[in-house]
Amino acid sequence: MKNYLFLFISIIWATSFAQSGHLMAGVGSINSSMGGASTGQPIDISGAIYWNPAGISAFDEKILNVDIGLFFASPELSSSLAPNMMYPGSPAVSGTTMDEKGVSPLPSIAMLWGNPESKWTYAVSIFGVSGFGVDFPQETNLPVDQNGNPNPNWDPTNSNPITYPQNMGGFGHIKSNYMLMQVGLSLAYKLNENFSIGLQPLFNYASLEIAPNPTATPDMNKGYPVADATSATGFGAQIGLFYDSGKGFKAGTSYKTKQNLSALNFDNKYLDGTDAPDNEFDMDFPAIFSVGLGFSNDIIDLALDYRWVNYENTAGFEEKGWEIAQTGPSAGYPTGAVKGFGWKNMNILSVGLQYKGFEKLPIRLGYTYNTNPIDPELAFFSVSAPAVITNAIQMGLSYIASDKIQLNAMYHHGFGEETSGNLMSPVPTAYGGPWDAQNNPLGKIPGTNVSYTMSTDLIMFGLTYKFH
Repeated sequence: MKNYLFLFISIIWATSFAQSGHLMAGVGSINSSMGGASTGQPIDISGAIYWNPAGISAFDEKILNVDIGLFFASPELSSSLAPNMMYPGSPAVSGTTMDEKGVSPLPSIAMLWGNPESKWTYAVSIFGVSGFGVDFPQETNLPVDQNGNPNPNWDPTNSNPITYPQNMGGFGHIKSNYMLMQVGLSLAYKLNENFSIGLQPLFNYASLEIAPNPTATPDMNKGYPVADATSATGFGAQIGLFYDSGKGFKAGTSYKTKQNLSALNFDNKYLDGTDAPDNEFDMDFPAIFSVGLGFSNDIIDLALDYRWVNYENTAGFEEKGWEIAQTGPSAGYPTGAVKGFGWKNMNILSVGLQYKGFEKLPIRLGYTYNTNPIDPELAFFSVSAPAVITNAIQMGLSYIASDKIQLNAMYHHGFGEETSGNLMSPVPTAYGGPWDAQNNPLGKIPGTNVSYTMSTDLIMFGLTYKFH
């Protein structure tokens, strides 16, 4: 059993690196098909464990959930320059680059121990809860060749400046892989027939690979370095309350603390293969407050959740702009290293409906709405993490094969919102750049634009097994 558990954890670590989307709205086939709504309506163990550990008290037997999904994302990155920006008389330049990441697996597993004779319920889970990833290739339709000679075949209407090679002012090949996995140990206690309280200690494992590395200080001649994959670990917790009236109405609330992670330590190399100075970057997981309502009868289960995600007080997300040199001849000027994403707090609304009118075949519909945490003026700093889905629809069903086995399936489609802002540069005005401590502290470049959008699709299949 230990060997199987180790294998499953290894699979999650190896495959969740490629996930897109910063915060998973739900986990597993059932909870995901309900739009992630489960804080006050625990219809399956994975959703209850993920969003409100007190909700696991609704289950009074030993249950195993195993799910595997295939995640598809299609980010698009665009940028443009106004006429005369590249050189006197140059045309307007614009282009779009499509992501080449492809399909990513998305596994999850949960196990619960319940007993109708006991007030205690226990559970353990392994979930991939957050991630982002892009793979934007370097632009090949360039105005000049490698020797600086004009390219007679250059098409400025289909040329993306932000993915130009670094020696031409772009970022080149933009690639990122981030994942955060949580291992949770959940405990719920029934205070009485109606109220339960839950606690969940959480162990976190995060991994990030990014190229180029914007958190490192670039070299004047060699540009930004590329960072090897690095990891961080940390701890947090979640607490919750759950109320079941016994007459159909249910309610719940939970608070997941900020997950404090160790610093990500990057081993950097320049594009020519030479060593670059190492650096570290702090990036924690934000605190999340959830409240939910539910109603159930013999035919339907309704669920409504609201969540508040506190990015504005989370390391890696709260700060914005460029690191400023504190000592030396460059003191007071930007180093070129990015301080953070500068995200706003996020609001999430999830709605789910399960229809149980067909024998052995419950059907589910879900909807999720997310506010965009990326401030448009800071769009440039989230180029390597643009996966913001504002609206998503889900549908799913289960087949109850026996009193022990239930087969689950779901489909998700997410609609992205375009985020758009200026290109930015840390070069001070004294050296011909746009950065000015008082008037342009972000280094916005007038006449430029960077934007991105994406859509997502997910199909997932799962098994629920009850140990009678």
